[in-house]
Amino acid sequence: MMTPENVREAAQLLWSLWQSERRISTLPDACRPATRADGYRIQEQVLALSGCTLYGWKIAATSPAGQAHIGVDGPLAGRLLGAQVVDEGASVPLGGCHMRVAEPEFAFRMGRDLAPRSAPYRQAEVLDAVDSLHPAIEVPDSRFEDFARAGAAQLIADNACAHRFVLGRATGANWRVVDLSRHVVRGEVLAGAARVGSGANVLGGPGIALTWLANELSGLGITLAAGQVVTTGTCLTPLEVGPRDCVVADFGELGRIEVRFGD
Repeated sequence: MMTPENVREAAQLLWSLWQSERRISTLPDACRPATRADGYRIQEQVLALSGCTLYGWKIAATSPAGQAHIGVDGPLAGRLLGAQVVDEGASVPLGGCHMRVAEPEFAFRMGRDLAPRSAPYRQAEVLDAVDSLHPAIEVPDSRFEDFARAGAAQLIADNACAHRFVLGRATGANWRVVDLSRHVVRGEVLAGAARVGSGANVLGGPGIALTWLANELSGLGITLAAGQVVTTGTCLTPLEVGPRDCVVADFGELGRIEVRFGD
């Protein structure tokens, strides 16, 4: 286990990279996490240093292809910082963003707390704690030059590649009777690429991903709190974007979200 001083050193470096929009190849040996637990400790300290509110959580690497791409064997949780959330209809800045992709995602807003406990949460009780379902678009990024080689512990410390996030309006449809794992999602860069995916690409279904997060946080002694938003991972192959592009994600009866990018 890393010392508190090493955790603080890593968090200070990562937060300085967030602010300056720079990247590094790897964290220094003395403060490089070797375990997921240490990665989460650094991630928590990054939030504290930022002074931002905790808006919610993201889940990265929710498909076999995504896990293979970044060399991990399972999903990763990251914190969504309030200052990084962009209102729907506002322009998402691309300056300093190196990945430059948009990811259509199912997002849930929690209606009540799921506190840490010894027994795993079941999907039915996790979904019962949800207040609303939203279409969303995440715009991830990393503070590592080659994030595909950074490893799970460093990627968790780097907030699981969290960057910008846009939450759409809550669906008016009765989403609880919809099989989200089979639900088709279409994403398009206007005058550019168009792709189709489904909820099955998110750990087999968005509800499965949300349950994974509730249990991941429970194991860390963290409450998934009422009011927090959880975005569950991309439903389709990420869409490459550039300055002044417009991305539309169509979730059918569950709604749609449109995001425009600045320079």
